[in-house]
This record gives sequence, C-alpha cells and structure tokens, in this order.
Amino acid sequence: MELIKMNKTLAILSTAILLATATVTEAKQTNVSPATHTAAASKVSNVPYEMVKYGDVSIQAYVQGKGPTIVIMSSLGRSVRDYDVVAQDLVKQGFRVIRPEVRGIGLSRGPMEKLHIQDYGNDVAAVIEHFKAGPAIVVGHAWGNFPTRMVATQRPDLVKGVVLAGASAGKVPEGYKGKPISPEIREAIDNAGNEELPEAKRIEYLKRAFFAPMNDPRVWLTGWHHEAHDAQGYARNNTPVDDYFAAGKAPILDIQPEYDTVAPKPLRGVLKGALGDRVTIVEIKNAGHALVPEQPKALADAIGKFAKQQFAKKS
Repeated sequence: MELIKMNKTLAILSTAILLATATVTEAKQTNVSPATHTAAASKVSNVPYEMVKYGDVSIQAYVQGKGPTIVIMSSLGRSVRDYDVVAQDLVKQGFRVIRPEVRGIGLSRGPMEKLHIQDYGNDVAAVIEHFKAGPAIVVGHAWGNFPTRMVATQRPDLVKGVVLAGASAGKVPEGYKGKPISPEIREAIDNAGNEELPEAKRIEYLKRAFFAPMNDPRVWLTGWHHEAHDAQGYARNNTPVDDYFAAGKAPILDIQPEYDTVAPKPLRGVLKGALGDRVTIVEIKNAGHALVPEQPKALADAIGKFAKQQFAKKS
C-alpha cells in the first residue's frame, strides 16, 4: 500500500515538473516583453467591483485602494482590465483607483444605439457620484480621452484634473492637410480585433496602429469587444469635437507615447497650442498607442506624479 502511495506521489510530482517546464518554454517562445507579459498575466487575479445603476444604465466599476481617487477610462473596444498593472501601481502610491467598464463590456449594460460622447460622460459622472469620489483625476486612454474630456466639460465639480494618454486631439493644426487620424491608421484600428482575419494580418494591423517596433503586439490579439467598439465609434463620429475639446477648465496631462501613429508627432501640439499652460506634455519612450501593456510602470508613474500635484493644490 505504501509503495502504491509513493508511486502516485512521484507521478504527481513528475506531472507538475513537466507542466512547469512547458510553461517556461511557452513564455520564452512567445517572445513577449516583460511588461507585456506581466500585464497579460495580471488579468487572472480577481478585482473587486460594484454595480452603479442610474436610469436604464448599469455600469460595472472596479474599485481598489484608499486615498484620493483616480478614474481610468479604457481604449476603444477594450476592457479596463487592461490596466490591472497600472491600477495596482497607483494603489501602492496611495490612491483609490476606479475603473468603469463602458457599456457592452463585462457586466456594463445600457442603450447601445446612436450614443454620443455625452452619454459616456454621463456614465463616468454617475460612477464618480456613486463613490462620492469627486473631484477626481480622470484618465482617458486613446478613445477614453473623449468621455474624459466630456465629463470635465459637463461636470467640472467632479474633476480635479485630466490625464489624456495616447490621445487624438480630434483636430489638426492650421494648414495641415489630412484628418486627425489617417485612413490607413483607421483601417488598422478597426480591424486589429477582427477574428475573421488571418492572425498575420491582425498582427500587421496591431504593429501599424498600436505597438512600438520593439514590442510584441500579440498580447492584444485577444480582449476585443465588437459591440462596444461599434457603439463607441458611432459616438466619436457623431459628437462635435468642440463639445468636449477643451475639457472645461481642468489642468491636463497629455501623455504622448514615442511611437504613437494614431496621434503622430505633427499633431501632438494641438492641445497645447490651443489651451496653453493648462496642458503639460510628457513623452513615454519605447511605447506606441497601446502604451498600457508596453510601459505600465512609466504610465503609472506619470499619472501618479500629476495626481499628487493636483491633489496638493487648494480648491
């Protein structure tokens, strides 16, 4: 009987060793950068959340930490769980971090047809009010910069400062021939998450629109939410930029990834040029438009520094 038990134990140990070896080999083969791999792996952990309901809208909001509040809005068609590593870092810096999922992602629900950026701004405002968190620092990454600026415009009482990360300003400099986002980049943005395309083509789109040349884009082959993407795209296309452009009168941190092709260098001075000293520009090296899986530490440090400066100011 003891021999049988010993054999079973050895078999279990052997299996565990083989699984561990396979896991290490797979990590090496994927060639994912350390920051990217960490960001992807973090999604397995549980993050507490609350449901915020108003009218016919129900928003799932992840909340963690204690202290002054930072609210994070996600990129087009993607979950706020992309920001797990950034949120954990900000919590360690002494902040409470709230991350609302947009309608159509996670448990967030509400009307999805013919939405405007104002609707998404209302969702953010409802979340801040629910947690009695205002005035807060509101962070908008990529598409998330639109509702971030909108809530600062509509509800300045709820916003202490605004962080725009990898943000298209929505306008171009005088004399610039072209759109804020070129057709080639728009094609890549809208098709990177299309699972019907060959993986090689999707990786090409991810490299073109989202990731710096030195970073592996495959971490974003998954995690796309098409219904949310389409609703967010409609809202962007059907809301006048001037409705939210200036972000009210809030101080703005404009975080610009070095290799961002969605907001390329010729367009990166638009907000600063229009709004002057209210805008502070910080560049993050070795990152593209995706930014979050590429340089989470640098992003968290920039957000934390700005937030501490704003919360230190007297109202």
